[in-house]
This record gives sequence, C-alpha cells and structure tokens, in this order.
Amino acid sequence: MKEKINKLLAQIDLEIDEIDLYGYDIIETSLSMVHRLQNILIDLKTQLQTYVFASKEEEISFFKNQKPELLGRLLYFYKIYRIETQCPTGSNEVIKHHINKELDSLTYFFNRNLDFYQYYRSNSTIYDEYYFLRGKADIRLCTDSAQFDKDPNFSTGYDYKVAKILANEMLRIYLNKKLHKLECDSYIKEKQTIITKIPIRFTGKKNALIELGYALVSSGDINHGNIDIKEFMEYLSSMFNIDLGGYYDAYIAMKERKDQTSYLSRLIERLSKRMKEDD
Repeated sequence: MKEKINKLLAQIDLEIDEIDLYGYDIIETSLSMVHRLQNILIDLKTQLQTYVFASKEEEISFFKNQKPELLGRLLYFYKIYRIETQCPTGSNEVIKHHINKELDSLTYFFNRNLDFYQYYRSNSTIYDEYYFLRGKADIRLCTDSAQFDKDPNFSTGYDYKVAKILANEMLRIYLNKKLHKLECDSYIKEKQTIITKIPIRFTGKKNALIELGYALVSSGDINHGNIDIKEFMEYLSSMFNIDLGGYYDAYIAMKERKDQTSYLSRLIERLSKRMKEDD
C-alpha cells in the first residue's frame, strides 16, 4: 500500500510541477486536479474495504502520513478553486485585501488547532493510536466537516486535520507568491512609462532572461557587483515588461538540467554567426 501511494504521489507532483499556478486557466486547472484527486481517493477507499493492515503501525502510518498527502493536495486545489472563483474584480489593492483575508483564515486555523499542530510537527507518537486508528477518536473532538471524507472506515478524523495542515502550508506559499506577483505587476506598470515611451519587450522565454540575469549578476559587472539578484530581477522585469517571479525556482531547475547554460551558449552561437556573416 505504501509503495503504491508513493508512486501516485510522485506522479501527481510531476503533474503539479507542470501547472502554472498563476496563469489565466488556473480555475479550470485546479478544478481538474480536484476531480483527479477525488477519483484517486475513491479508488483507494474501495481497495481499503478488502485490505487488512498487517499491524497497528501500518494503519497508523497510512492515516498519519500516506492518505493525508493525497487528501491534502485535494484540499489545496479545492481551496485555490474557491479563492480564484470568489476573487473580486477591481484594483490590485482590492485583490490584495481578498488574499490577506484568506491568509488570516489560515492563521485562525493554526491558532484553533495549535495543540494538534505542535503534536504533528514535533513528530510525536504518544497519542498516535488515539489519533490515527479507526474507531478510536472521540467524535465530539473532531469538529471539522470533511467534505470529501465521511466514511469512518476510511477516516480517523485526525487524518483530515493532518491533510488540512498540509494543504494550508501549501496554500500559504501560494497566496504569498500571489501577493508578490501583484506587487511586481504594480511595480512594472509604475516604471514602464518612465523607462521608455517606446515599449521594448523581451519576447524570448522567461527562463532565458532569468539565466541571463543570473549570469550578469554573477559577473560582478553590474554596479561593481553591489547588487543582489532580487534587485536585478525586478529591474529586468520593469525594463522588459515581463514578470520574472519564481526566478529562484527557475535557477534551481537550471542547475539540474543537462545543459545548465543553454541560453548563454545559444547567444554565443548567434553572435559568432553574425560576426562571420558581417565579414
């Protein structure tokens, strides 16, 4: 069971890595992920009807670690869907207010479940039999309504709380990045008219400009090396009217690919070709 769920999670995470969480189609994409994860959990629930855990430890591991990872991703995309469909139309300030309200609700959940959150995050096990074995939890203490998870044979009540913790942590990152993107968009609009009356845009791939930005900062030739990557990425964003948010994630991916500096290599080839043609 554990190996099967780990394979499912690896496959799902690959799909998530391909999603543009801040793209125009995020509502449709998040709803599609909700349906996909729902079906996975339904299949898992069916299999569990005939599956017998070999030990209490295996059952605890399933409800404490494995199932919440799947359910947490489901709750995450469901919440993104709700946030995006309920997002008000208006200025960036109005949207920021909407996002901050959602962040406040995450804080409220954290404060309301502080004891359990500390138990889970400290890797405590003393109450695991009470929290993560079916039929052990006192329903009077499980106040959350698990919309996707009602069968007591497939839930202990607290596995839902773990899933909610995981979902909220992912959601916090999502919302903070969304706030940062709004701030960058405002900065770009503010500076665009100052920089030039004729719009100059970088029409290549975003990751190519990020690669170039890292190369220039690394060279030490910008402000005699007295500039950090964040400042320079914001400058390039405003200069070329492009959002370079997520530049660090792109840098990590750049380090892991086979040709780490593919765009710089391409620039060398193009410049050499031009010089030869001009002879």
